[in-house]
Amino acid sequence: MAQHTTPRFLSRTSAPHISTLILLAGLSALCMNIFLPSLPGMTAYFDTEYQIMQLSVAIYLGVNAIMQIVVGPVSDKFGRRPVILWGLGLFLLATLGCIYAPNTEIFLAFRMAQAVVVVAMVLSRAVVRDIVPEDQAASMIGYVTMGMAIVPMIGPAIGGFLDESFGWKANFWILFVLGAVIFAMTWADLGETGRKSGLSLSRQFREYPELLKSPRFWGYSLASALSSGAFFAYLGGAPFVATEVFDMDAAKIGIYFSAPAVGYFLGNFASGRYSARIGVNRMILWGCYVNVFGMALSLAIFLAGAGTEESFFGLVVFVGLGNGMTIPNATAGALSVRPHLAGTASGLAGAIMIGGGAALSALAGALLTPERGAYPLLWIMLIVSVMAVVTILAVIKREKRLTGL
Repeated sequence: MAQHTTPRFLSRTSAPHISTLILLAGLSALCMNIFLPSLPGMTAYFDTEYQIMQLSVAIYLGVNAIMQIVVGPVSDKFGRRPVILWGLGLFLLATLGCIYAPNTEIFLAFRMAQAVVVVAMVLSRAVVRDIVPEDQAASMIGYVTMGMAIVPMIGPAIGGFLDESFGWKANFWILFVLGAVIFAMTWADLGETGRKSGLSLSRQFREYPELLKSPRFWGYSLASALSSGAFFAYLGGAPFVATEVFDMDAAKIGIYFSAPAVGYFLGNFASGRYSARIGVNRMILWGCYVNVFGMALSLAIFLAGAGTEESFFGLVVFVGLGNGMTIPNATAGALSVRPHLAGTASGLAGAIMIGGGAALSALAGALLTPERGAYPLLWIMLIVSVMAVVTILAVIKREKRLTGL
């Protein structure tokens, strides 16, 4: 099988090259945000309301979460390679549908269909777990998801340039071209890495209880969800804080808002460099501690009456850094609980993370008012960060008890 050979680029007889896996993960992230600067122009083009066009983000995330639950069992049944290739092929067709959609309803339908590209993100991580052991998987996932940190930093800037130069459809054309290139790379470079389960698809879905009954799976999944929950809460509340508390203009918000992505990049680099040496559990714990440190310091500064936009956004870098250390390692841990269900575990853990994050994002938006300032958001981010520490400590304690160490 491919996992027993040294990677050779564009050869299906060896393990896939890491650049292929990075591009697969990055395409899913790029599809989510590259077109955001085009929303006003798209609103005018389709002669609709801005709130309607904003649904192109919400429905994408909603279908994305559902797809993550479905993709794992399907790939464990039929293999990683065919599911990724079919997903990319359908993504290309959906992207063409977005480009040529005659009205808002059809555009949104094809935009919903674009979410099938999540197979690239979910299964790129499952492929990593297929080909390397747990600690090494955390390192490799760190490098793979580092690409997902870069894309959100540069995607909207690229989208804004393309929109200004060529119109909103250029963003979808670039997605189509990149999707086609990545499809070709995957076809040439990615052999089958998973062992097919041999179970019927209905039986494959019935394997979910095996994961859901595992305390370790829940421990790793919740550590990842709670740690990333601080970031999702930030996404839901930071724009309000920036405009209502600090009266920042859009250009300044755009610069400051990317602070967590910088930390996430560095955290993923640390995971890639040190996880195999330090171990999954310790990297998760340290990442969670970094989250707590950043949020506790930020809240303390505000409580002291010294909170500023620099302190608020600057200390959120620690949230990104902590997530970059926590998420790749927690993902590797969740995928290692039942290695024969790696695809299922990747999808389910991702759905738990996105579902929990979406709820925290909505909660932050609901609690923030001009009178309360940044405090509700800071408290939410600190509380979930502390809960993540408690969760991974429980995993470590249970593991020590079972091993007698």
